[in-house]
Amino acid sequence: MFDILIIGSGPAGLSAAIYAKRAMFKVLLLDKQGFGGGQIISSHKVDNYLGLPGMSGFDLALAFCEHAQKLGVEIESAEVVEIQDKQEYKEVILSDGRIIETKNVLIATGARHRKLGVDGEETFSAAGVSYCATCDGNFYKEKEVAVVGGGDTALGDALYLSNLCKKVHLIHRRDSFRGSKTAQEEVRKKENIILHLPWEVKEIAGEQGVEKICIRNTESSEIEEIPVSGVFIAVGMQPITEFVKGLVELDAGGYIIAGEDGVTSREGIYAAGDVRTKALRQIVTAVSDGANVIHHITELF
Repeated sequence: MFDILIIGSGPAGLSAAIYAKRAMFKVLLLDKQGFGGGQIISSHKVDNYLGLPGMSGFDLALAFCEHAQKLGVEIESAEVVEIQDKQEYKEVILSDGRIIETKNVLIATGARHRKLGVDGEETFSAAGVSYCATCDGNFYKEKEVAVVGGGDTALGDALYLSNLCKKVHLIHRRDSFRGSKTAQEEVRKKENIILHLPWEVKEIAGEQGVEKICIRNTESSEIEEIPVSGVFIAVGMQPITEFVKGLVELDAGGYIIAGEDGVTSREGIYAAGDVRTKALRQIVTAVSDGANVIHHITELF
């Protein structure tokens, strides 16, 4: 029987694990991927985490994991498919059939990349369609690519790719971007970033790989084809909460309703990081979430 079982080893989960270990709790951290770090692993550069400017996401994730492991945090590769509330404790059911008993569960599963849902997206996944510019950008050096989205991630992806690719088409379905003013200014200064506002992608096409995209103007309905070798999709995230539907209360977007203390609608089940309802989803807020949840549980023991 564990005191706390943490699902997800991103910044929120690892932060919680560190605080739990220091509080002398019996803790187990589960991660489907088998390694820690969460989304930040695919970040080219992290410039907004205090004291560590310019560090790559991979290096920061590695530092988080090493910190937890030095304290003796046990990280196990496993996929959670269901959580059952037994009042006095919880049963966490894994995909391999195992059942783990714990007094408390912290859900820190984060979010995954949202898809466009257009023709060709699934067909060319990993064959020209990517959701991580820093992971796959090097495959498109001196080529023409497209980035889809209007937030900070899309703007950052366009800027990153503009230093590798011959031309970057930035496509957004609205007439203005949602990203920061600073990023917008940088994008507009880049001569090889071509803006397509307000346009939306209708199809991704090609033979063995991506060769072109078909876009439609959302105001005039005009159709245009753009020859590209790669499409980088950055249209937001969706929370990984399928396994807790019906167990805890979710909002309309599928995020777990919980405050800074991580308390959900179900006693003994907590949420931290990008998976919960919150105004700002950043590394610093995820780390804070993990600490706050353990502080709250400590007060209950």
